Amino acid sequence: MNKHDLEATYRDYITCLNNQDWMNLGQFVHNDAHHNGRRLGVNGYRAMLEADYEQIPDLHFNIELLAVDSPHVACRLRFDVTPKGSFLGLAVDGKKVTFCENAFYLFSDDKIREVWSVIDKTAIEAQLG
Repeated sequence: MNKHDLEATYRDYITCLNNQDWMNLGQFVHNDAHHNGRRLGVNGYRAMLEADYEQIPDLHFNIELLAVDSPHVACRLRFDVTPKGSFLGLAVDGKKVTFCENAFYLFSDDKIREVWSVIDKTAIEAQLG
């Protein structure tokens, strides 16, 4: 996939997540998808995202920085959210927090096959003081 098409596909994937359009998730996620080394497949990937939305009802993925070098995508995602209860082991309990996630993707067969991501937990800790 060329750089332009890969960027467009990634942006469509983010739109799919923000719309919680789970019926079309398989259009973007490979049947053999892995997240941080754990094999999830499309169904496990969907379950992970559904759990995220359950824990963070106002979850919205905002692209802050995007770099594409086919077959890889690197993205800094920004979140301004209000998680319920505990989040990443922190007692957020409905407080509004802002943080970023750095995510790297490997595409295969025009779909996300590997995702490696790190959330800036320190930023959340600082806000909770």
